[in-house]
Amino acid sequence: MKLFVLGATGRTGHQFVDQAIEHGHHVTAFVREQKKLIPTPQLEIIEGDVTDSAALTDALAGHDAVISCLGTDLSDSDFLARVTDALVPALKANAINRVVYLASAGIDKEIPGIAGTVVTFMLRKPLRDHRAAVDLWRNSSFDYTIVRPMQLTDGPRTSTYRTSVDSIPDNGKQISRADVAQFMLNAVEDQLFIRQSVGLAY
Repeated sequence: MKLFVLGATGRTGHQFVDQAIEHGHHVTAFVREQKKLIPTPQLEIIEGDVTDSAALTDALAGHDAVISCLGTDLSDSDFLARVTDALVPALKANAINRVVYLASAGIDKEIPGIAGTVVTFMLRKPLRDHRAAVDLWRNSSFDYTIVRPMQLTDGPRTSTYRTSVDSIPDNGKQISRADVAQFMLNAVEDQLFIRQSVGLAY
């Protein structure tokens, strides 16, 4: 497959790129600055603005799916929503229907108890931006998968995480970025969790 990755220089995005290449896929990383990645025969790097719909339209030609591992921007409260606004017409122009979007647990106020209340309050600004972007996907016709991990760690890939559609795994607390990347890659390869929102944790 030919996979188009946003947020490839982030810690989860980097994991996804490495694992996708391990599986033999061609990856295009659309990044602000090339200096954090090294191109290879399986990795193409394109510098550009993720909110520029025309640039995205040109870069997306010939791809099979888009994977967004972008995080929020504390200086721009509407960053992810603006990226999604730019991405939607670019996808349509290239007849690309498959999107896997990395969000965060808490966007739907699905974390139970006092801990959920505290987390939702502390992360209210980034969660609000993720939720705005997710609402755009949910109201679209695309074959999206929304990925909602609990607290991210830099631990190893274990392949033993749990999933929960529209909620979070019972008593789930954390998950490694490597396992989140594996879930996202599996979702793309096997067409899993189409038009669903999936919580991830150990």
